[in-house]
Amino acid sequence: MLCDICGKYPSTVHLTEIVDNQMTELHICEHCAKEKSVQMEQQFGLADLLAGLTDIGKQIEGVGKVKAGCSECGLTYDDFRKNGRLGCGECYSVFKGYLSSLLKKIHGSSQHTGKAPEKLSKSVKEKSELQELKMKLSIAIHNEEFEEAAKLRDKIRVLESKGEK
Repeated sequence: MLCDICGKYPSTVHLTEIVDNQMTELHICEHCAKEKSVQMEQQFGLADLLAGLTDIGKQIEGVGKVKAGCSECGLTYDDFRKNGRLGCGECYSVFKGYLSSLLKKIHGSSQHTGKAPEKLSKSVKEKSELQELKMKLSIAIHNEEFEEAAKLRDKIRVLESKGEK
């Protein structure tokens, strides 16, 4: 199948657009795809696309008035809006007020929770449970609740023996 735009080269990029339940397909060659992507990039940057999707300009008062930049890398908020990338880790702190609503809309939260390997997260849970039991044990001993303290001691031993294996 030849390119729908130039008709010279075989199509390698296939785009499908669905608007109002009507599907439109576009089959273009690599050369035309590159040309179109350059044109689109010149028309709007990634940050503008994200801002448009999330209406960030409407939510943040004085976005255009931000002149301060990052003290580490010198990036300004306008630079971020143009290229869609922050310059360094410090930028997250400097532009926090402007990024929090954007990050929340894109990721569902403005706080990084991250993921840990299952084996590691299990180990962390066991350690926190062990610390909690030890704290309860010291409280039970302090309050002279010796039966409860004995039960807690036994639970602690079981958890510690699991950790050794």
